[in-house]
Amino acid sequence: MTTYRTVVNALLAAFIVSLAAPAPGAAFVDVLETPAQISPLAERSLLQGVAKAGSRLVAVGQRGHIVVSSDGGKTWKQAPVPVSSDLTAVFFVDSENGWAVGHDGVVLHSGNGGESWQVQLTGHGANDLLLAAMERMAAAEPTSADAKALLREAQRYKEQGADKPFLDVWFADAANGYVVGAYNLIFRTTDGGKTWEPWFHRTENPKFFNLYAIRPVAGDLYIAGEGGLVLKLDTTAQRFKSLAVPYNGSFFGVAEAEKSVLVFGLRGNVYRSDDGGTTWAKAEAGLAAAVVGATRTADGALLLADAGGRLAATADGGRSFRKLALKQPVPVTGLADLGNHRLALVGPRGVIVAETTAP
Repeated sequence: MTTYRTVVNALLAAFIVSLAAPAPGAAFVDVLETPAQISPLAERSLLQGVAKAGSRLVAVGQRGHIVVSSDGGKTWKQAPVPVSSDLTAVFFVDSENGWAVGHDGVVLHSGNGGESWQVQLTGHGANDLLLAAMERMAAAEPTSADAKALLREAQRYKEQGADKPFLDVWFADAANGYVVGAYNLIFRTTDGGKTWEPWFHRTENPKFFNLYAIRPVAGDLYIAGEGGLVLKLDTTAQRFKSLAVPYNGSFFGVAEAEKSVLVFGLRGNVYRSDDGGTTWAKAEAGLAAAVVGATRTADGALLLADAGGRLAATADGGRSFRKLALKQPVPVTGLADLGNHRLALVGPRGVIVAETTAP
């Protein structure tokens, strides 16, 4: 199964648009060397992620499109971007510093609230860093079967080129953060993305499952992934350790609900842990399709959205949910709360500001 097909399964039909093959005989275009084309339709094109940057909204999506709103989503301006790779996620740690990630191993940084972006990492650089780190590990542990297996994977990634996407990004502050992606890709930075360190060998993920989301909950850091994979950072060992969750379908997100951790994914499945991931219970959110996004509302509740635009909110740590509805239902890949029962929603139709109501 190719990386792109796996990502399609994870992020649903929205990614199909990005998989169109070039016409026979068409000239090769290196998306890592081609700036995103400025388009008046950028805000209406396929967008995958949205985040708040202080009073601004920033949404990212296909062909390197990034759009910014300074008036609560009434109007949008496309930002210049130095690559045209499809972008999958965006995260701002404050009103100025944000990161976007996507296909071809792209990591972008903005220091001015999304107005402009610079490349910090591509798949070529990621492959070089990964291979060098796994070579050092194999040399230091010449009899280790795990080290040899990791080195083989790193060599294979290098041979395949810059084709693997990052799928999520999270920063604790302007210096310290992580990016995660397909086939166990994970990198950490401690200097705001100027340099990156592979953590490929610091996950309990022997099948190299995709890592779809990374977020903190109650002081701990979790990763949600393919095949029921949920990881938690052991700060003493500096390693993400696997947690036993009673579901083997993919989880696309992780979120905090009061002090509980929720993981959510395929077929409306949501699981809750009240004890830091030791035990899990299924949460009945009442969502029919894959749960693809979460946001904290102005009143402190956690709002979940499925791919069909159905919404469910919990104010008691995921023990119960109440349904909400969009006045104009739309397919959803991500969302951000704007207050006053308003949401910024992204998906195949671009970015839309919509109001919620009781069903």
